[in-house]
Amino acid sequence: MNDTVAVPAPALSTRRRTLIAGCSAHAVHDGLTDVIYVLLPIWQSQFALSYAQVGLLRGAYSGMMAVFQLMASRAAKRWGRVPMLVGGTALAGAAYLVVGQATGLMMLLLALLLGGLGASTQHPLASSMISDAYEDSGGIKQALSQYNFSGDIGKTLVPGLVGLLLTVISWRASATFLGLLGLAAAGLLWWLIPSQSHASATRKKTNSPIGIGSAAGLRALILTGTLDSAVRMGFLTFLPFLLQAKGAGTAGIGLALTLLFIGGAFGKLLCGYLGARVGMMRTVWLTESSTALLIVAAVYLPLTGLMVMLPLLGLVLNGTSSVLYGAVPDLAGAEKREQAFAVFYTGTIGGGALAPVVFGGVGDTLGVPVAVMVLAGVLWVTLPLAWVVQRGTQRED
Repeated sequence: MNDTVAVPAPALSTRRRTLIAGCSAHAVHDGLTDVIYVLLPIWQSQFALSYAQVGLLRGAYSGMMAVFQLMASRAAKRWGRVPMLVGGTALAGAAYLVVGQATGLMMLLLALLLGGLGASTQHPLASSMISDAYEDSGGIKQALSQYNFSGDIGKTLVPGLVGLLLTVISWRASATFLGLLGLAAAGLLWWLIPSQSHASATRKKTNSPIGIGSAAGLRALILTGTLDSAVRMGFLTFLPFLLQAKGAGTAGIGLALTLLFIGGAFGKLLCGYLGARVGMMRTVWLTESSTALLIVAAVYLPLTGLMVMLPLLGLVLNGTSSVLYGAVPDLAGAEKREQAFAVFYTGTIGGGALAPVVFGGVGDTLGVPVAVMVLAGVLWVTLPLAWVVQRGTQRED
């Protein structure tokens, strides 16, 4: 308690600016990532693309983002966190300017590869930047839950805005707008983020016990996050087919996904605070076991019951991620924090990318209901893993 009683006003201002900068970066980057879903059908029609080529375009952005996160964290040690984060955001914006001028598949592919490369800087650098700023205040977990929540805000606002823009302007003009948004965000980050020298001085003066490190705990945390992300993406893949089998039409499926995403956004915010109060392991056990039970219920409930349940399912389905993000600083020393976040995000993004393929095969062989049941079963594996993570955090004492 003594560490948080008398906090100088400049320190509070620095923390706020760092949090606002990190949340803004997350919102913009996640928006630029997910707006691709809105543009893919237009590109398919415009350039006569096959579904394989459409998948290649989507995979190019997310694949580059996942692969280069570790390199981004290492590069930040050499060139500085702020230049890398600002430069990556500017590169993601510039990539959309190229998209707006694209004349075919190769130019689109090159632009999206550049965009993914720029996006690779955001997760590890913004997460560690916020962790460093809040390390001596005891508020890391709450700050990271706000950071996590902001990503969902970006995923909702940016694609929604572009969807509206496409009714009045061309897709090329919309892509140019996205490019300018990315460049403006880079300028905002350069202005918002406190000077690196001040941040470094603050870290040197901090004698917080947070982040002494546990390799076993960190490995268990990464595996937990990977499985959690895999189940989340797998269930999102199968949910429209479950709804369709229960009689839902296109509008009903859209409403169901909206209800799930609204619950998920608030789950990321609320579960981060819950984890800070009752502990990581208890919160993960609560959210993962609830998710598993509700996923099973989704198979058997009638359409109306499933629609009513979806906001609650979204809350626990997405909420675990905030708790897991908040545990990364507990298990990684300050000097290895960026690398730990990079590995963690690489695992979660990779798990989310592979899950639809792996569980899609299960669905083809055994049917969608059985595949959904298998997803629920996978979640029970995270419970003993959470116990290992908890032991890793207790080793610091």
